[in-house]
Amino acid sequence: MAYTAVQNANAPKGTNPLTIGELATMFGGGDPFAPDPAADTAKAKAAQMLKKRALAASRDDRRKLDPVVIPTQAPGGDGFQPIPFPPGTTPDPGSNKALGKQMMLARWGEDQWGCLEKLWDKESHWNERAMNRYSGAYGIPQALPGTKMASAGSDWQTNPATQIKWGLGYIAGRYKTPCGAWAHSQSVGWY
Repeated sequence: MAYTAVQNANAPKGTNPLTIGELATMFGGGDPFAPDPAADTAKAKAAQMLKKRALAASRDDRRKLDPVVIPTQAPGGDGFQPIPFPPGTTPDPGSNKALGKQMMLARWGEDQWGCLEKLWDKESHWNERAMNRYSGAYGIPQALPGTKMASAGSDWQTNPATQIKWGLGYIAGRYKTPCGAWAHSQSVGWY
């Protein structure tokens, strides 16, 4: 179009510029400014594809929301008061995991360790202060409510050994083995 406008502007005096009809014949006989449904559909599909790819790329870069949070104090309930965590202490998931392995081996064989490790990695990252942001489940084994762990010891709110002891008993009673609990968790998302 710009070329045609320049040609018309530079045409010798007395020459008529191109008419709409003449322009139409240059563009296949139709109105060059009329909607083109096929082109419009192709453009819309291309725009949608770009949006879809951009959205997928932004989702790939985004971290998934971890359900585990660390509260500022240990939860209470069923006669237990919420208590502050001991000052100057921080959770030690590595030590908790080593303790869990030792306690698990006293009950089951080495072949069960991988399942327990993955299960409690997923549930709490082996952090005795872990709480599920959605359900309120608490501790290394994610007991719901956390007060269930009091059956293993009154220090259930802060003692990893008490939490692990309760968790292993729960697994034995309900799933027989850590691999049974892990299989259930993988099939339905919880244990």
